[in-house]
Amino acid sequence: MLSLSTVKTSKAKAGRNAGQAPRYDYMSPEDAYPVDVEAALMAEYDTWEGTPYRFGGESSSGIDCSALVQQIFRDSFNFDLPRTTAGQVLTGRRIEKTALKAGDLVFFRPWRGDRHVGIYLGDGRFMHASSSRGVKISRLDNPYWSRHYWQSRRALDANALAMRTP
Repeated sequence: MLSLSTVKTSKAKAGRNAGQAPRYDYMSPEDAYPVDVEAALMAEYDTWEGTPYRFGGESSSGIDCSALVQQIFRDSFNFDLPRTTAGQVLTGRRIEKTALKAGDLVFFRPWRGDRHVGIYLGDGRFMHASSSRGVKISRLDNPYWSRHYWQSRRALDANALAMRTP
């Protein structure tokens, strides 16, 4: 599985001398992804839509928000994310809400101490496992989600997607 910590350029590998730390080069976030992330996410949504929410669940009989995100990243992008929202919020780099693009993680704090995660789809929409309605698409500008928005993170980058296994 890919993770940001394992993506190295061939230049970094070839130019490494004994005792030198590996150099990690990443494309800027403005670079286009080599795959249609939104299409891949919508295909996954078609598979998961309506699946009931179950805290700790990891299957089509019931899934929670972080397991949904983890499984979609694994199945669509061969990208390994932590299992929990607490781990996922430490993945990648924090980005501004205005810089969101398909595949970014969006985090919410709906209740004191609780966390919720979804995957941004574009056009103000995100996919998530809702505790009341199961897997669905919601809007960031919905008053509830807007009020509880916490942060966004970019875990995917163009290099990681280019190196993914089909």
